[in-house]
Amino acid sequence: MKIIKIFVLALVAVLSNKSVGLSQNLNWARLKPEQRHILNVNAGYDYAFTYGVGYGYQLKTKFPIVLNVEHSQPAGEDIFDDFKTKIGGQIRLYQINNFHFTAKIHGVFRRYENDYVRLVNFGSDMSAIIGYYKSKWFVAGEFGFDKAIVTNFKHSDLFREDFPQVKDGWYEPATGGNFYFGLQSGLSFAKSDITLKVGKVIQQDFKTDPTIPLYLQVGYNRKF
Repeated sequence: MKIIKIFVLALVAVLSNKSVGLSQNLNWARLKPEQRHILNVNAGYDYAFTYGVGYGYQLKTKFPIVLNVEHSQPAGEDIFDDFKTKIGGQIRLYQINNFHFTAKIHGVFRRYENDYVRLVNFGSDMSAIIGYYKSKWFVAGEFGFDKAIVTNFKHSDLFREDFPQVKDGWYEPATGGNFYFGLQSGLSFAKSDITLKVGKVIQQDFKTDPTIPLYLQVGYNRKF
């Protein structure tokens, strides 16, 4: 019974504090077909102070599609203990005048470590965005779901002193997920965007708030 309790507590610790929602935001009204490359830097608060970088590539397609890779991590002394990497893309599905409807889908790889356990997680992040976009500014609402699909546990010697029978390895099926919803906005000029994102996170049971239920991000895009 103690092993089960410890496993649950360790799992909750990482899943309730995992970052969500912090990804590249685009002003679709300002993005030109010839602007293939999009560089992004960002910083914000998402269970901790975080910073990240990203790169997007716009495909030559009928519907605007941007493929991208993003990396973020919390500030701290051990910079590689915790991080998140996302690979995927976003597509503008529909446009009515200045209203744009966009979908994002990413595969997610996370790492989390404390004195007792190292966890590596594979998951997914999907969201829908509806917004009003002008060439110089935009505002939009976003609703998404960040799912942890499979997690690998490696327990430390300190942990094994109290629970020597604990087992390392992969745990599946899906181990947890968070819904998130919020607003994003931005100002555009020349080949650049300055963006802002704020929102709230709630666990998939729609009842439990994570330890830090809010997120905030400021970002900068450079397009060329």
